[in-house]
Parts: sequence; structure tokens; C-alpha cells
Amino acid sequence: MKDSINNVIIYNGYPLSVVAAVTFHSLLLALLLYLQSNRNTDALELIQPTVVKALLVQENPQVTNERKRVERQQQQQRDRQQEEARRAAEAERQQQAQAQARAEEDRQQRERAALRERQQQDRLNAEQLLREQQQREAEQRRQRELAAAQRLQESRDRELQRQQEAADAAAAAAEVASSEFEMIQSGTALIQQLVQENWSRPPSARNGMQAIIQIRMLPTGELIDATITQSSGDPAFDRSAENAVYRAAPFTELQNLPINVFNANFRSLSLIFEPEDLLN
Repeated sequence: MKDSINNVIIYNGYPLSVVAAVTFHSLLLALLLYLQSNRNTDALELIQPTVVKALLVQENPQVTNERKRVERQQQQQRDRQQEEARRAAEAERQQQAQAQARAEEDRQQRERAALRERQQQDRLNAEQLLREQQQREAEQRRQRELAAAQRLQESRDRELQRQQEAADAAAAAAEVASSEFEMIQSGTALIQQLVQENWSRPPSARNGMQAIIQIRMLPTGELIDATITQSSGDPAFDRSAENAVYRAAPFTELQNLPINVFNANFRSLSLIFEPEDLLN
């Protein structure tokens, strides 16, 4: 019984080498038998194989226990080393995760700072654009106000100029009218004076008589004709008036008058003869 247990222990110590050796020799023996059965036994020379004997050495249990204890210590040491390596790897992983978290936080902070800066810059740009727009609108309003004031001033200037021109025209017209009136009065007085100087009233003339003679003249003052338009009732008085007109003509002073003044006032003129200075 003891020998069986020892053999089991021995086999348990070297199971692979024994099995391999037995298997190899069994295969070799089977091959030789196969070749021997297929060939002539006289021609085949059987070579005796070398027998390899396996020696099983019995190991001391104390050595085995010591070896197992050492193996357990080594395994425990390897386990501790693996645990330490795992903890170190976990700590490194945590450090890396923390570093990545800090890096991510830094990145987010930089992005937030960049976003705030962009927002601040956008706000400043918007305020600058608003100020520029307000300045442009103010400038446009000022330009419109200046243009409106300029147009108003120009309108006032034109109105003042028109009023001045109207006043000048009125003054000129008044001056012309006054001058024309003076010329008409002067020409009429001249004709009346000349006719009066050449009028010789007949003895039949009496106060209250009146004869109206219409004369027509040329711009040179020459007399065209004289026509009695209203008789005094006394032929001698009428003829004396008519003769006075012919004797006084031509009225050469009228040729100095403007043609418009002459045409309007002296081309055809009516003279009234009244002997108001008579005593009877």
C-alpha cells in the first residue's frame, strides 16, 4: 500500500515525461510490426531498440511544503505587487482624470472668457455703430436744418429783393409818372401860353362864352389841323380861337417829349377858350 502511494506520488511528480515516453515507444513498436508484416522477414533485419528507463525520485514532503510556502509567499508578493500596480494605475488614472478635468475646466473657463470678451466686443461694436448712426442722423438733421434755414433765408432774400425791386419799380414808375406828369403839364402850359399869346378876341366876346377846339399834331410839333368840337355860339369868337391855334403853331418844344408821352397826350389835344378876364 505504501509502495502504491509512493508510485502515485512519483507519477504525480513526472506524469508528462512518462506518458510521452510510453506513447513514443508504443508507436515505434507498432510501426516496426507493421513493416515486418508487409515485408520478407528474411530481408528485414530487426534492430533492437534502446530501452530508456525512467527513474522516479521521491520528493521530501518538507521540501514540498517549503516550496509551496515559498510559492504562496511569491504569489502573495505578486498579488501585492499587482494590487500596488493596480492602485498606482488607478491613482495615475485618477490623476489623469483630474488633470483632464482641470484641463477641461481651464478650457471651459478660457471659452467662457473668450465668449465674454466676444460679447463685450460685440457690445462695444454695437455701441460704436449706434453712436456712428446717431452721429450720422444728427449730421443729416443738421444738414437738413441748415438747408431749410438756407432755403428760408434765400426765400426771404428773394422776397426782400422782390419787395425792393417792386419798391424800386414803384419809385421808378412814380418818378416816371411824376416826370411824365410834369412833362404833360409843361407841354400843355406851353401850348396854352402860345395860343393865349396869339389869341385876339373879337369885340363880340363876352364872359361866359366857351369854344373847344381839338388839334392834331405831329411829334415834331407841327399842326395837322384844328377842329371846333364845341362852338361858343359866336362865329367871330370861334374863328378867333381857331386863328390863334394856327398862329401859335408849330409847337417845336414838343419834339423833345418821349414818343409815348406825345402819343398819349399831345397827338390829339382839346383846347378850351374862355374869355374870363373880360369886364363885361
